[in-house]
Amino acid sequence: MKTTQRILAPLLVLATLLLTAPALAAPLVECDLSLDRTVLPAGLSQKAVIKVSLDVPVIPLEVSRPPVNLTLVLDRSGSMSGNKIAKAREAAITALRRLGPQDIFSLVVYDHNVKTLVPPQSAANVEWIEARIRSIGPGGNTALYGAVSQGAAEVRKNLYRPYVHRVVLLSDGLANVGPSSPADLARLGAALIKEGISVTTIGIGNDFNEDLMTQLADRSDGNHYFVESSRDLPRIFAAELGDVLSVAARKVVIEIDCPKGVRPIRIIGREGRIRGNRVEIHLNQLYGGQEKYALIEVMVEPGRADETQKIADARCSYENALTNKKERSVAVAQVRFSKRQEDVRRSASKTVQKSLVENEMAEARDKALDLYNAGRKDEAVRQLKEKSDEISLRSQNLGFDDIAQEAEGALEEDAATFAAPAPLAPAEKKSIRSESYKVRKQQKDY
Repeated sequence: MKTTQRILAPLLVLATLLLTAPALAAPLVECDLSLDRTVLPAGLSQKAVIKVSLDVPVIPLEVSRPPVNLTLVLDRSGSMSGNKIAKAREAAITALRRLGPQDIFSLVVYDHNVKTLVPPQSAANVEWIEARIRSIGPGGNTALYGAVSQGAAEVRKNLYRPYVHRVVLLSDGLANVGPSSPADLARLGAALIKEGISVTTIGIGNDFNEDLMTQLADRSDGNHYFVESSRDLPRIFAAELGDVLSVAARKVVIEIDCPKGVRPIRIIGREGRIRGNRVEIHLNQLYGGQEKYALIEVMVEPGRADETQKIADARCSYENALTNKKERSVAVAQVRFSKRQEDVRRSASKTVQKSLVENEMAEARDKALDLYNAGRKDEAVRQLKEKSDEISLRSQNLGFDDIAQEAEGALEEDAATFAAPAPLAPAEKKSIRSESYKVRKQQKDY
């Protein structure tokens, strides 16, 4: 009996390992490809939309999260006096108290001068750090570019370690010291994402430059918030820390390869590159419990009836923030061609169509605001109406009348807002930019 047990025991262990090995080897991030239609009309060149979804499970509480390397960059210019600076101090303390002893915290303040008030150190030094935060008072102008650069420099002091690296910028005014255009800050953001540093921007009140703040966040893959009232600052900082503390994957690269006969045309809603038949999109991080996606429009050459064709291969490469190991997940998408229009219509995905419409509407609103700000009000109104007609017709043809009606109503309302005799209020412009940004980046709505 004992001999039998000695023989069976190793076999049972081996069987257990073999059964659990696939589960242990499964990538953290699930990559999925879905199409606006899985059946295309035969004999015709057709545009199709590929949705690349990256799904990350909620990280269990018992799993140790990756440590955070956080720098707050706070505006203390003269316009921040009164309740704004008081709420900014409260928000900074809220952020600090969300961190643990394994996290690194630093604080940069700026007006016309930039100063590191709290050099990088363990967030466990709560008492001393809070005293420094409470000492912040208002000063002069706004050296925003220099402040973000110094905030990034503080993050770099621990860049070699496996942290989640984040700069959080708060400003209520226009950048008026040093480089100050949206293009300048966009270039800074694009440089920082290459180092694995994201910048989240928080604009407070009605005087900050929303184009500058959204471009900095966009190019570095951070979040963006428009805070109309300073009383909301602690809540927004808490929400941002919720994202930072749930990072599950870093340095994410999505690559989509299309075969001969399928040509990528554009990336909808996100920044990325198209090189021949390859599309490449970079994200700095993915959060546990959240889905991120990218939409790519392709041109598909005519296919024969009942023929099946691969339309794309996708690879998602990333660093698992829980294990610090590199992982990869893959997916494939294919279409079938049919002469029957009903087959095409039945194959349409409402989920993909809804994501497409939301992103096209966000892009249309951003473009309309650009035209409006350039003094081309009539063009802004016209392009919103044209986009409404385009989305409505396409959605109806696919049998999604509810999507068509919702989009048409929303864009017609936008067109009426832009066409109104009274100028758009600053808060309205900031709200348009902020809401469009959330849609394009799939930023959680708090």
